[in-house]
Amino acid sequence: MHASSLIILAIASTLFTLPAVAQTAAGGMGPGTPAGGSGMGRPTDCSKAADPTQCMARQAAHEQVRAACRDSTGSERRQCMHRQAQQTDCSRARNPQQCEARKQAYAACQERNGPDFKRCVQEKMPAVDCGQAADPARCQRHQKAREQCRDKIGPEHRQCLREALAPAAR
Repeated sequence: MHASSLIILAIASTLFTLPAVAQTAAGGMGPGTPAGGSGMGRPTDCSKAADPTQCMARQAAHEQVRAACRDSTGSERRQCMHRQAQQTDCSRARNPQQCEARKQAYAACQERNGPDFKRCVQEKMPAVDCGQAADPARCQRHQKAREQCRDKIGPEHRQCLREALAPAAR
């Protein structure tokens, strides 16, 4: 009777911990992260992207940065990621001016981390010139939404953008 209780307890505890183990293996940021994955969710399917070649190039660049900083942890990893971002070749970017502006914003905000870093980069990035956009009206709607949601970060920021852009999408 006592041995069967132990067996049942062992099986039950294994079943309870199995979902947690599966989550860390699938979405964790380590050697188990699939190629092209960001470590922050599912990898993007470049075949569905507007520009599949650019999508694949961006994923390859991100993978190089992750590989270069793989052995670092904590603040050392953050500094490594910033150094790698500063080495990005903007001449090959779709929009070289925006790439350079992003590098400058990252450099100005490198002492910060987490939500504070993201907010700093948002503040340092210059406004997009909608006059050169393929669809100036759409660009202006997005610019207005970004300005409206400027004070939010993460999921709140994405939800704010969705709500701000929803009336224009209908």
